[in-house]
Amino acid sequence: MQAYCLKCRDRRDITDAEQVTLKNGRPATRGTCSVCGANVYRIGKAS
Repeated sequence: MQAYCLKCRDRRDITDAEQVTLKNGRPATRGTCSVCGANVYRIGKAS
């Protein structure tokens, strides 16, 4: 799965991905960037 990394400014693979629920109840995937190690989020249910 990929997400947009704000530090790299590119789409990167997510490592250590986990399913979370945001405060407003929407599902999201949280993990770390595979290149720089920054936190990345992808909103929406993982497929």
